[in-house]
This record gives sequence, C-alpha cells and structure tokens, in this order.
Amino acid sequence: MAEGHTKPVLCLDATDELLFTGSKDRSCKMWNLVTGQEIASLKGHPNNVVSIKYCSHTGLVFTVSTSYIKVWDIRDSARCIRTLTSSGQVISGDACAGTSTRTVTSVQGEHQINQIALNPTGTTLYAATGNSVRIWELSRLQPIGKLSGHIGPVMCLTVNQTASNHDLVVTGSKDHYVKVFEITEGMVGNIGPTHNFEPPHYDGIECLAIQGDILFSGSRDNGIKKWDLEQQELIQQIPNAHKDWVCALAFIPGRPMVLSACRGGMIKVWNVDTFTPVGEIKGHDSPINAICTNSKHIFTASSDLTVKLWSGRRLPTGSI
Repeated sequence: MAEGHTKPVLCLDATDELLFTGSKDRSCKMWNLVTGQEIASLKGHPNNVVSIKYCSHTGLVFTVSTSYIKVWDIRDSARCIRTLTSSGQVISGDACAGTSTRTVTSVQGEHQINQIALNPTGTTLYAATGNSVRIWELSRLQPIGKLSGHIGPVMCLTVNQTASNHDLVVTGSKDHYVKVFEITEGMVGNIGPTHNFEPPHYDGIECLAIQGDILFSGSRDNGIKKWDLEQQELIQQIPNAHKDWVCALAFIPGRPMVLSACRGGMIKVWNVDTFTPVGEIKGHDSPINAICTNSKHIFTASSDLTVKLWSGRRLPTGSI
C-alpha cells in the first residue's frame, strides 16, 4: 500500500478510518485506511516509539518514547502541543524536538514508560512507568495519582468500564502477576490493587485483552490464561499456547473469537467461550509485536517492518 517504516513496527492503534503505527525508527505514522495513504509522520522521538493511543473524543494522539509521552493535535497539521514525563511533569510544546540522535539514557528521576491506555470515555490516560501506573487527568493534563503494588515493571495494561461507570484498570507485570484496580470517583494519590489474580504466570506478562467480564493474559512463559473478572478467578489456562512468547492479544469485533500472536510470527484464533483453537496462520516471518482491530479489520505489527491488514476471516488483504 505504501512505503512504511524503516525499522520494526512495535505498536498500533486504529479507528475505522485511521491507523497509527509506532516504530523503532523513532516515528509514528498516521494512515488513511480508506485511501491507504500515509497522512503524516510524527517525528522527533528520543528512541523507539513503544506505545500509541488515539483519543477520538479529543482528536489527540499520545505517543510514548523512553520516559516521555508526546501529545499531538492532529486536527491542526499534527503538531506536538505538550510533553508529559514519567515523573509527572508537563512541558509545553515538544520537549524532545532537539533530539536528532537516539537517546539511550533516561533523565535523572525518570523511568521508561512501557505502555499507555485510555479509559473508554477518553477522560483519563494511564501510563505504565516502572513498577507503577501514573494516572493523568486529560481535561487539565495533570497527574492525579498512581496505581502501585507490583514488584516488577508493569509491561502492559488495559482499561474497561464497570457497570457503575468506574474505570477498571488491569495490569500485567514482569513480576508474573496480573492485578486489577477499580478507580472510583474522586480517587487520587496512591491506589492499591482491588484484586491480585492467582496463580501467577511462570514469567513476565506481555499482553492483556478484556471483553465484558472475560480477561485473557499472555506471557513470556508461552502460555495464555483466561480469567473471570466478576468471580475474580482463573477459568482456564493453556500452558503452551504458542512455541514462543505470547506478545499480543485481541478480540475479533462482533465474533466470539480472540487472537493471540507470538515472537515466532504465528497468529492463533481461539473460541472465547470454550477457549479451544479455531485455527492458526503464519502471520509474519518475524516477531509480531502488536495486534489491534477496528470494526472491519485486524492489524498485526511486526519486526519485518510491515503492518498487515487481515479480514475477520483471517485472510491477509494487504500490508503497509
């Protein structure tokens, strides 16, 4: 479809019209899914772009590199309007603009941000930083608290809404544990987990996917666990779901299926209800680093520099 990234693609986000891809080439690209054209390239990141989120409510894009979250306004020729740091600072404009060479070390007091997630209403941003998760209130772009309780770096997180409209944040860490935090109205400061899922994985958690009361966690132990959020218990586990680290998980919209992808480039499809295999396909010849979906397609980002588009029937329809 288009000339893409020059290094591995590490992260993705998509709407029905737009696709966002972040790469080791220190850029984030924005694609028009209707025409297949690249619209913009968001540059000036100090290192790999490891996480990206688009907020449809505000038209803002958040990209993560080292200890920074860059906030882009794409309604106005894609410019960086703020830079947020892992320690909770807010810098006006682009604090990384001057970094022409790759920055390896973090500034004193700052930590690597591994992943970010937006709540469903687009009012709050959660950033996994070291062993904790920083909470940002987006209306004022201010840090308002922290989720703590892990003893290893938080590698992945996902946010859902409870019946009472509270944010339910699920975190997966290098400490092998999955934890759940329920954020009620007006909660600020240091917040501990409402639940700690047992038993833990045998290695670090790489990915999470949530739908209703069902949660899937994928790990470096090659296994996938299926949890019941309501009952707060393990429903089922498949110890060797893949032959390598399980790097990405996603639900197929409108179908009772969940996708998993691994470092070996395999994509597997599972029935959500029975957690039995439906099929598998060699998606890429290199590691798959991320999966996301919109209402029509599935997108897989790989170290082979491409993003592939798949229809819900698991057939590749093209690549970027």
